[in-house]
Amino acid sequence: MTRTKINSTRLIGISLPNKTINKNAQSNIDIGQLWQQFEAGNYFGKIPGKTGNSIYAVYHNYDGDYMDPFSYFIGCPVEPGTEVPSGLVELTIAAGEFQKEVAKGPMPACIGQAWQKIWESEIPRAYKADFEVYDERSADWNDAEVDIFISVK
Repeated sequence: MTRTKINSTRLIGISLPNKTINKNAQSNIDIGQLWQQFEAGNYFGKIPGKTGNSIYAVYHNYDGDYMDPFSYFIGCPVEPGTEVPSGLVELTIAAGEFQKEVAKGPMPACIGQAWQKIWESEIPRAYKADFEVYDERSADWNDAEVDIFISVK
């Protein structure tokens, strides 16, 4: 894992209408459904002013630690001043210190395994905004690579 400083990042995309929770695997269901909605609705194509081809999945607005409710968002970084189209929402990841973990392997199992490792680690988590970055390295679901950034104290 690598510690890094990240600048504020503005995103446009979609989010869960309500918070989800990791208990009883509820977050797996809710997050999976939001990803299906993102793909089926071609939201990637609907986001204007993208700064690249990366998709961010953001865990934020935590009620406590990883076992408490949190919000979830999927979207893309956009240029400053980009208007938010109807049906989409915006989210800004605040600048801060993050610890980077890399998930590798078949999707989506490698993501779950990486998060399990993070939850069991001694990372001094800030529980502000944690996010995954999906790019060309995650296109092959049989051998994906996804960067996960954990907000730290």
